[in-house]
Amino acid sequence: MPRVVHFEIYADNPSRAAKFYSNVFGWKINKWEGPMEYWIVDTGTSNPGINGGVTNRKSPNQTTINTVDVEDLDAYIKKVQSAGGKIVVAKGAVPGVGWLAYAGDSEGNTFGMMQADDKAK
Repeated sequence: MPRVVHFEIYADNPSRAAKFYSNVFGWKINKWEGPMEYWIVDTGTSNPGINGGVTNRKSPNQTTINTVDVEDLDAYIKKVQSAGGKIVVAKGAVPGVGWLAYAGDSEGNTFGMMQADDKAK
């Protein structure tokens, strides 16, 4: 069964947001060396939970997005559409990580779906 494996916090100033969350919760947050401004959030291993990221806000209403791990992104895109949802950001590569698409559910909430693939470019 697919599970939420990652969260994203959108910010006007990702560096400032990374500092805020690090100071408040003690999370280890480091800038990703990939092709876009992205900060990797390590929330620790002492309790159940997931890790995430901080990145630039793409629209005024973006706040937090949960990403679900799926085995076949194309199949889940079809499932979203069949269930009345829509794809709001088309499938694209996250180099060296996998394939990602953002979807809208029946209530207007946005979520991500990620298929792991270290050969994605």
